[in-house]
Amino acid sequence: MNLSGHTKPFAVLGHPIGHTLSPVMHNASMQELGFDGIYLALDVHPDRLMEVLPAMALMGFAGVNLTVPHKEVAFRGLAKLDASAKLFGAANTVEFTAEGMVGHNTDGYGFLKALDEAFGKTVEGDSVFVLGCGGAGRATALQAATEGAKALVLADIDAERVQKLESEVKALVPEVAIRQALDKATQVELCRSCDLVVQASPVGMKKDDPSLLPPEAFRAGQRAFDLIYMYPETAFLSTAREAGAEIANGLGMLLHQGARAFEIWTGQSPSVPAMRKALEDAVYGA
Repeated sequence: MNLSGHTKPFAVLGHPIGHTLSPVMHNASMQELGFDGIYLALDVHPDRLMEVLPAMALMGFAGVNLTVPHKEVAFRGLAKLDASAKLFGAANTVEFTAEGMVGHNTDGYGFLKALDEAFGKTVEGDSVFVLGCGGAGRATALQAATEGAKALVLADIDAERVQKLESEVKALVPEVAIRQALDKATQVELCRSCDLVVQASPVGMKKDDPSLLPPEAFRAGQRAFDLIYMYPETAFLSTAREAGAEIANGLGMLLHQGARAFEIWTGQSPSVPAMRKALEDAVYGA
């Protein structure tokens, strides 16, 4: 990496930030492209975020990503928001323009692109089972509904969380059919009837975490997508695969949300193959 007086700085901000893989993939891409830039990871307390972002703009930063817990803070603090940020109520990408800062959210784009890449299809016309209706599951359900899913099954043990998400989706896309799955028997039955199953809970982040759903919840002809990417195959994915479903993990989503951010900042396409290889090497030691 040859840094110069013209090097464009980019960064991801979080608190904590040590776990992030964004610098790994972005720096690999910039190196491959011969792009004069550097991507850093910076720990910023959420209380200071809306002071730090304008300062970064003044310092000449070319773009910023945001991770937990900054996405909602930026959404509330930024005057200009892209439609993608408005949909999720969160901004993971900040663009610095002559007219000021603009908040975007590239997570939904990354999700759809990863599905298309893995399965040759996104969500249109599908019944989609969303397992875990917290932050990631909420985003998945909203994106699926707006992209033409015909039905959603919202599965969680927290009835209040499921009800709140159902109301949000209905307000946005009234015609989508929604069913709730709060107990295990209902989850198994409804999951088996769905085309796409999305695992959006944190279960699976530890290597020995069991699958939240048993083999009888899956079938051949189904697609199973786990947002977790720390392992090539979580117990959830192994269970789905053994029952005949096609499977994919969340690495593609991480990759493509990052690629989209680079396009927003620079108007250029990144080197997706270099980003993918850097991520796989970092995560799986390939």
